[in-house]
Amino acid sequence: MVFSLFRRYMSMGRHNHSSNKVQALYDHCNAIFSPSSTPPPSSPPLHKLSSILDTVQASDVGLSDETTDDDQGHGFFGINQLNRSARWAQPITYIDIHESDSFTMCIFCFPTSSVIPLHDHPDMTVFSKILYGSLHVKAYDWVEPPCTVEGKGPGHPQVRLAKLAVDKVLTAPCETSVLYPKHGGNVHCFTAVTPCAVLDILSPPYREDEGRKCTYYHDYPYSTFSTQNGPKICEGEEEEYAWLAEIGTPADLYMRSGEYTGPAIQL
Repeated sequence: MVFSLFRRYMSMGRHNHSSNKVQALYDHCNAIFSPSSTPPPSSPPLHKLSSILDTVQASDVGLSDETTDDDQGHGFFGINQLNRSARWAQPITYIDIHESDSFTMCIFCFPTSSVIPLHDHPDMTVFSKILYGSLHVKAYDWVEPPCTVEGKGPGHPQVRLAKLAVDKVLTAPCETSVLYPKHGGNVHCFTAVTPCAVLDILSPPYREDEGRKCTYYHDYPYSTFSTQNGPKICEGEEEEYAWLAEIGTPADLYMRSGEYTGPAIQL
């Protein structure tokens, strides 16, 4: 009798563990990532991580679809007549699930029209899964070898040429997006079309003392600057390129911390 109850208890425990998708994500990330190495792009371990993420829904991480209070009401890019402070009248909520020297698991919850400005992920691989809502993603990869020109006027930063990698709206449910250190849109910007949430896994995590600082950029149309030394751009392809200038952290980037309410992770 006691042994039978014990077997039932152990069976329930295994079932609960296997049905916890957050735990499955953590276990797989913990197995494949280390502080000094990440599996190469398109490798089986990364494909498996994408497959696990593809199955994750908002409820799996303690969220309800589109439960974000959203009285902003500006609509997608409907902000031309608004001042910049009104544009971020509601903050983006950052929810930390897990962070180690090897990887970060986190969630961003966006109110409509909120923006995470153009920023990079130096030497990092990032998986992004839209949990609910719609999100516009604009992303670039650096042109190699580097092509730079001086900014216009004294005190203006140098600009570097980048090629457009992604410019589209993602709507849940959709497949996981992946960016790599050298391709896939390592420099990207997120704009919420509707209330939405994104589950991110970053490896290795940002560490300024290890050279992985988050840098923000402003993008200029290709026609803004001219160069004799850069790659030859065919006529009609100019819109696929932009000049990126480093800027400081935007003062109107409005974020707050939120509490993770999903299943606990067994470390």
